[in-house]
Amino acid sequence: MAGAAICARGLVCAVACLATLASVKAAQADSLVADLSQRLVAITTGFAGTDVLLFGAVEGEGDVVIVVRGPDRPVTMHRKSRVLGIWANTAQMTFERAPSFYAIATSKPIREIAPDVVRTRHEMGVDALRLELPSAKASPNIAREWRRGLIRNFQDSGLYAKEVGSITFLGNRLFRVELHLPANVPTGAYQAMTYLLKEGRVVSAQTMPLFVSKIGAEAFIFDFATRHAAYYGLIAIAVALMAGWLAHLAFRKG
Repeated sequence: MAGAAICARGLVCAVACLATLASVKAAQADSLVADLSQRLVAITTGFAGTDVLLFGAVEGEGDVVIVVRGPDRPVTMHRKSRVLGIWANTAQMTFERAPSFYAIATSKPIREIAPDVVRTRHEMGVDALRLELPSAKASPNIAREWRRGLIRNFQDSGLYAKEVGSITFLGNRLFRVELHLPANVPTGAYQAMTYLLKEGRVVSAQTMPLFVSKIGAEAFIFDFATRHAAYYGLIAIAVALMAGWLAHLAFRKG
């Protein structure tokens, strides 16, 4: 059954890629066409992460770079130091915007595809992300330290890819790559950006939305806790007290 499922998925991918290639040929002005196997990732109870297939086709020769990033959010970093024998937060810094998730895949090593100026402009790679701090609070050297700390923390949590993914070409025009979303992936509207580069220049690009959302009972609880934090806290306390009282009765009868 597993083998049949894999074969079926491969067949669907092949058919979709052929259809994509046909679209490219039908519209010569478009040198790049890409799509996702799914546009909605539903987080339910027991969600353990998932893989999303991105596939497409190019017209002519070129190199492909794919970047998937989650919604930008402010991030506050803390630095711990030893004070009187106790580790405590002694400094903090807030980045105004940082992607909540980041992954990149390329058809060749990124530095062979794009010069630094192109990588910086399109934020290709974690080292090219624009993670800015207020200049009044952080000198360039200090900002680099905080920036490295933020990237390291996100990579350790699995939200920033530690390695660049590899795009597989099927022939000269069709390509595909599987992108992994971990169990702790944040919710929100993501962007899957596909770039076609020739001689170090971006000649075509396409952006596709990808939505990560909680559904079912978990979504209701999350939404209630967010909108009515005080009531959620009181309910949680009441449930804990009730559970403790029932456990006390059970042990007393035993």
